[in-house]
Amino acid sequence: MQRMKETKAELKIKVKDLNFYYGPIKALNEISIDIQTCEITALIGPSGCGKSTFLRCLNRMNDTIPGVLVEGEILLDGEDIYRNGMDLALLRQRVGMVFQKPNPFPKSIFDNVAYGPRILGAGNKHEIEELVEESLKNVALWDEVKDSLNKDAFELSLGEQQRLCLARVLAVYPEVILMDEPCSALDPIATLKIEVLMQDLKKNYTIVIVTHNMQQAARVSDRTGLFWLGELVEFGQTDQIFTRPREERTEDYVTGRLG
Repeated sequence: MQRMKETKAELKIKVKDLNFYYGPIKALNEISIDIQTCEITALIGPSGCGKSTFLRCLNRMNDTIPGVLVEGEILLDGEDIYRNGMDLALLRQRVGMVFQKPNPFPKSIFDNVAYGPRILGAGNKHEIEELVEESLKNVALWDEVKDSLNKDAFELSLGEQQRLCLARVLAVYPEVILMDEPCSALDPIATLKIEVLMQDLKKNYTIVIVTHNMQQAARVSDRTGLFWLGELVEFGQTDQIFTRPREERTEDYVTGRLG
């Protein structure tokens, strides 16, 4: 049941002149960024600089917060995701999210992965079983859990729980995966497993990751953007950002003199 992603166009998401407000507070100011298909884009910057707010704009997770206001455009394959009548369930299927702390459902390992497909009206029992196996294999978790699929998901280690949450996202066939500091609660071995997975998954998926770990951004990403006080200071190829930054604030941040 493997479904390969078509990547005819290089540009997956185009953000143009994005402003974001929490009530009267302006959290993002005139953000413009192009996110390429089947690449890993890393967003770095100090706490409170707007990285996670921006990430949540990409699948409208901020809509659940009262009093927010969004200005500008976010285009997914050329379609404005903030247009009237946008199907939010479909948007969040296409643009999935993995959060900072693993958040498995209080269900079995199998039911965690099968949850999304069932909600979307997936096929018969056999097809769902195949999809669960495929998704767990795609996050390198199948061999560890194949004999205990009815086990409570909370009995897994934190690293295994995070991979399970990623499998849950993959099970609904997203096109984009948003990752909000997915390794911050994990040990170095579990972190390495997630990073290796990201490199493998970008063959078929577009990934945007928020991270405080600059070494991680340098290791895994193709492009990196530095956020600072709600502004995008600089965005470019990762090796350029870390070795030949154009902006003084970028150089100060990546060398540790700022932030």
